[in-house]
Amino acid sequence: MFLHTHPYEPFFPKGATKLIIGTLPPPRFTTRELKKGDVDFCYGSISGLLWPVLDNIFDLGLKFETTQQAIDQRKNFLTSRGIGVCDIVHSCEREKIDASDLGMQNSTLRDVISYLKQYPQIDTLLFTGGNSKNGPEYFFRRHLKGYDLKLELVSNDIPRIHRFSLEDRIINTVSLTAPSGAANRSIGSLQEYKALKKANPKFNTIDFRVMQYQKYF
Repeated sequence: MFLHTHPYEPFFPKGATKLIIGTLPPPRFTTRELKKGDVDFCYGSISGLLWPVLDNIFDLGLKFETTQQAIDQRKNFLTSRGIGVCDIVHSCEREKIDASDLGMQNSTLRDVISYLKQYPQIDTLLFTGGNSKNGPEYFFRRHLKGYDLKLELVSNDIPRIHRFSLEDRIINTVSLTAPSGAANRSIGSLQEYKALKKANPKFNTIDFRVMQYQKYF
């Protein structure tokens, strides 16, 4: 059994108002066997789509390489936008060493609520996936139960939006379409995507994420 532990500490820039919440980077980031083009930072997999989408939206000129410059580019962007990163899974066990959410067993979660209490300006959580088993929203719902809290539906459109009360503030959550290749099939089945694709045959799943993400970043 492989113990898959998150390799990065949460990132909270001063004055953060938004927080990206995923699960875990691929196991090679834990074992330190990075591929060419990986960035040694959150969502740094060369096959991941979060940073390419944000690069497209904000014209960041990001480097996709295993260098300190590439890390600093991402940290500087997050700091400039008041966006933190705190994936919810601290560790899990895997029988098969891969990055699938369904393969995670005996997951130990980070205490995200404790962090939110430390950073009272955060009012929006951006989940990199929805409520499917072992997705970030799924785990966050489990985490909330430990505090006797629960999500309240605000909008059932994609991306689904919820909210919850924490002490004297309301925090919204947005379940973004996952920035992974595995989510492309689900995007392709959406009526909205089909309509946009019909109107513009060059429209693709990256364009769909750009359209969605730019509203929330």
